[in-house]
Amino acid sequence: MKNTPVKPTNKRAQRPPEDDVEVVVASLKRMGTKKVRDGMARFAIPSEKAFGIAVGDLRKYAKRLGQNHELAEGLWKTGWYEARMLAAFVDEPERVTPAQMDRWCKEFDNWAICDTVCFHLFDRTPHAWRKVTQWSSRQDEFVKRAGFALLWSLTVHDKQAEDERFVAGLALIEQAADDERNFVKKAVNMALRAIGKRNAALHAAAVAVAQRLAESPQAAARWVGKDALRELTSPAVTRRFAGRRRTSG
Repeated sequence: MKNTPVKPTNKRAQRPPEDDVEVVVASLKRMGTKKVRDGMARFAIPSEKAFGIAVGDLRKYAKRLGQNHELAEGLWKTGWYEARMLAAFVDEPERVTPAQMDRWCKEFDNWAICDTVCFHLFDRTPHAWRKVTQWSSRQDEFVKRAGFALLWSLTVHDKQAEDERFVAGLALIEQAADDERNFVKKAVNMALRAIGKRNAALHAAAVAVAQRLAESPQAAARWVGKDALRELTSPAVTRRFAGRRRTSG
């Protein structure tokens, strides 16, 4: 009698998401080191609920896991720093909802989680631009930072966006530039600099905004403007766009 081959089973698919989370968190715990955990304080990252894993190692682990929306949601709920970083790497952008974005954003408690989620997940969703507008006017420090971190990341990753979107972003930057909180003003500054490096037209628009801010009576706005001007008017940046302006003229 001929043996019927046994089809391989997908154990991961059969295993409930809760079990996946437990397995992954156990792996993260084994990967953690005291040296990395102790060093987090130098970068203003809370380590009370962290294992101590380098971001490069987390990204390698994420590649092995593959994309998994349910796993990402489960990892986020654990509250562990590295689990939440990993959630940003393994989630499926097309399955992320505006409600999920708001829920996660409200729980941002440090710049690293905020920026990683914005740069590796939220900016790839169809809701990104709407959230830039919504979050940039909020009062919570890390929600507001997320609005500008998301704008910053879109300058890099949204290749199809029209300049008008970024011009609107410059208006949001000008409105928020007087926020003195460190994690907000740094994100505002980075978004301004990033928009100014996207193309020649936006460079000119960003420089104009930076010049106005540099003359502001508000200390935070002056810092944002002057710091942005240092980069946007540097030889390295101006040379990049000088030839393009002559060609378009």
